[in-house]
Amino acid sequence: MTIFCSHCHRPLQAEMRCLPARAKQAPSASRPFRSTKSASKARRDQINAELQALRSLLPISAQEKERLSYLHTMALVCLRLRGAQLFPPGTLSLLGPVWGTAPASHKTALHPHPPAGLAPPAGPALGTELLSLLPGFLLVLSADSKLVYISENVAQVLGLSVVELLAQGDTVFDILDGRVGEDVHKKLLLAQQEPGREVTFVSEMRTSKAFRLQHGGNRVVAVCGRFVALRWPPSPSTTAFLALCTPVVQSPTDGEAASQDDIFQSMHLLDMTLIDVTESVTYHLGYHREELVGQSWYSLLHPEDADLAAAQHRAVALGAGPGPAAGTAVLRVLRKDRAWTWLRVWARRDGGCITCT
Repeated sequence: MTIFCSHCHRPLQAEMRCLPARAKQAPSASRPFRSTKSASKARRDQINAELQALRSLLPISAQEKERLSYLHTMALVCLRLRGAQLFPPGTLSLLGPVWGTAPASHKTALHPHPPAGLAPPAGPALGTELLSLLPGFLLVLSADSKLVYISENVAQVLGLSVVELLAQGDTVFDILDGRVGEDVHKKLLLAQQEPGREVTFVSEMRTSKAFRLQHGGNRVVAVCGRFVALRWPPSPSTTAFLALCTPVVQSPTDGEAASQDDIFQSMHLLDMTLIDVTESVTYHLGYHREELVGQSWYSLLHPEDADLAAAQHRAVALGAGPGPAAGTAVLRVLRKDRAWTWLRVWARRDGGCITCT
């Protein structure tokens, strides 16, 4: 009996087996190594060229550009893009030198015309003379708490330039003390839900190393602002949080004598009734000593700060141990002219009295 192969239909012997014919393959040889070094270098060169082109579009001095790292360059570019979205060309802008018009020399071969996202908004710039008259610096945030604008005079308050501050991060929480993050988030959310409602929060802000060495820590800043609809109809992409950031008096460092013009001292009973106050209170609050003696400390405080003051009061009055218990709080106190002023209050217990500075 003849057996045929099921593939080629040729007769086979019983012990043979036919397999499908395979094309002859060349002897195996390792593939030649293909280096990607040149391609990687080309990509890096392209990225560097694009970053340098973007840097050239920033309306800052050539000296400042030379000091910009790629990280700082991208931080400034992102800041400008967010600002261009909120303040498009043709709208009134509060933005100052960082948003000034770029000179013609900033046009490069790669970008003969500045991209639309980087085009500076039209409108008057906020001059350095006007900024110098403010008690603090200006801050603009987007609806998602991203930094949109920081006025140049921030260096006078925090010791950091706009570029150095942006290196900390691109949200307001990156420049604030992390301990108040939740409270700040709640207040910003409340302000966003009720546009036009003014909210205030106090926090330490990041400062330069030189500032921390001189003052013993970061600077406490009161941020007061509200959400404003820049265009109609209002939406998260057309609303911004505009705020004034005012520094609160720093505590004197160890070995540093505080000026009498910067502080005043008051003495209270354990229920915080005023029994004495220094004459310098007139300079800060406008009251004479006789007007305050016998009043409750709580009658001078802002309602939103009552809980914080009460917590400080309990901590000091019930402080454990034989020595004086100290506490610190930043509070709003009512001046005689019915305006609110921020005070940093250091309290300690001296026997049956509480002394505040």
